[in-house]
Amino acid sequence: MIGLISATAAGAAARDRLAAAWPDRTRVYEGPVGDAVRTAFAQCEQLVCFLATGAVVRLVAPLLDDKARDPGVVCVDEGGRFAVSLVGGHGGGANDLAREVAEALGAEPVVTTATDAAGLPGLDTLGLPVEGDVAAVSRALLDGEAVALRTDVPWPLPPLPVADEGAYRIRLTDRLVEAGRREAILRPPTLVVGVGASKGAPVGEVLALVEGALRDAGLSAASLAELATVDAKSEEPGIVEAARRLDVPLVTYAAEELARVEVPNPSDAPLAAVGTPSVAEAAALRRGGELLVPKRKSAASPAMATCAVVRRPGRGRLAVVGLGPGARDLLTPRAKAELRGASVLVGLDQYVDQIRDLLRPGTRILESGLGAEEERARTAVEEARRGQAVALIGSGDAGVYAMASPALAEASDDIDVVGVPGVTAALAAGAILGAPLGHDHVSISLSDLHTPWEVIERRVRAAAEADLVVTFYNPRSRGRDWQLPKALAILAEHREPTTPVGVVRNASRADESSRLTTLAALDPATVDMMTVVTVGNTATREIAGRMVTPRGYRWQEEPR
Repeated sequence: MIGLISATAAGAAARDRLAAAWPDRTRVYEGPVGDAVRTAFAQCEQLVCFLATGAVVRLVAPLLDDKARDPGVVCVDEGGRFAVSLVGGHGGGANDLAREVAEALGAEPVVTTATDAAGLPGLDTLGLPVEGDVAAVSRALLDGEAVALRTDVPWPLPPLPVADEGAYRIRLTDRLVEAGRREAILRPPTLVVGVGASKGAPVGEVLALVEGALRDAGLSAASLAELATVDAKSEEPGIVEAARRLDVPLVTYAAEELARVEVPNPSDAPLAAVGTPSVAEAAALRRGGELLVPKRKSAASPAMATCAVVRRPGRGRLAVVGLGPGARDLLTPRAKAELRGASVLVGLDQYVDQIRDLLRPGTRILESGLGAEEERARTAVEEARRGQAVALIGSGDAGVYAMASPALAEASDDIDVVGVPGVTAALAAGAILGAPLGHDHVSISLSDLHTPWEVIERRVRAAAEADLVVTFYNPRSRGRDWQLPKALAILAEHREPTTPVGVVRNASRADESSRLTTLAALDPATVDMMTVVTVGNTATREIAGRMVTPRGYRWQEEPR
């Protein structure tokens, strides 16, 4: 919950705007400001104070205890111009909250945390438990000193300016080791513990078994991702409470699923009890991995619990990112976040140049020229399979005549894939022309490099006969100068010569140009590969210099 506190009418007005925008996330604290701050500080995960920063400093200073536990505090000035991350920038989430508040109120976020200011990801913002000399290693990264990265287990990380050797070190491990001098340890959630238990097994026995198994194997409980068991034990109190105390989810599987998992130590007892010859080992191995600790029993007599420990390899992550038509303000916030979170960027060289300034220091860039789409897709998937966080970029929407198709054709289920939508060229051109896509429409690429012309022609003819608005991508190049005239001729068999046609070149870019013409008047020689051509249907009209395809609302046809 986010506590909201104000002292003046102007502050209350901004406070109420935020409360209205986030009704389920916020709570307004009324009364004397000092009392309100103290109460909210004790009850909320975060605070937004519509007060001067000096006043908030004096109010929260006596309340501060531990930056790992203190709530994040954001100050908003009386005029609602700035949202200042004051306390708990990383641990309390105040930096992200300041950005959210600024967006909601139309203010400017003010974040002074050193790593954020330098464009570096803070080690305590990676979503992984971190321990050791975090401050010293972070300072070394900021100062440009050599920091080595040691990975005992692969895990996708955002870009970090690391070296092969250095006086400082970041270690990515699930091993039970202590951080050395000038070393920070990141704990990825790689470990899964499968648990079986008799009815009524005490939570203490289950906990002691799990913690002992990890400790004896030299594994850190901070890397525990989940407990896993059979469906029949999904409500077994000892297992449920053990998962709660370990602060990990409890994942359950059907007995028939577990019965299909090959294990080294099957048994008749669980087969008779719950329908599978293994619970602990099978549940731990259900989604793959390396068995580090085979089934072991608890120390009690009689033993009422069993467990097994598996290390699942870190899955690489591939984000297929659409950059939009070219204008920076049409690049979505989600796309920016993916670009900044990728340790490896793969893309066409001219697209990389568009967004190079958004990349964090340490991002490895793999760029290539035109015509290497399939090679780029393979490269991106291979990097993800190595456990990297990869962004594969394309113009417009990555799923429309872009990189998503070849990438997903290469990718299997051994990596995580996320698509990041972008504004397509057709949409950008449509917005410039007016509303040509107001009713049913289709996009067709006229490039026959990958699609036989016979197939393209059949699709153009079908669109013409179906009276669809048509947007042509890749309409004409130096080596392909006859396809567009042929496509227009097919449309002309079904549409009047006066049918509106919109021509937009470099939509949304600095040298954008557009014009509205007709099917009969369009000169194909004026079109190139940077152009999008939109041909209206029989209902499309030019209205006040804009291209409009009516939606076809029946009430528009009714007499008034």
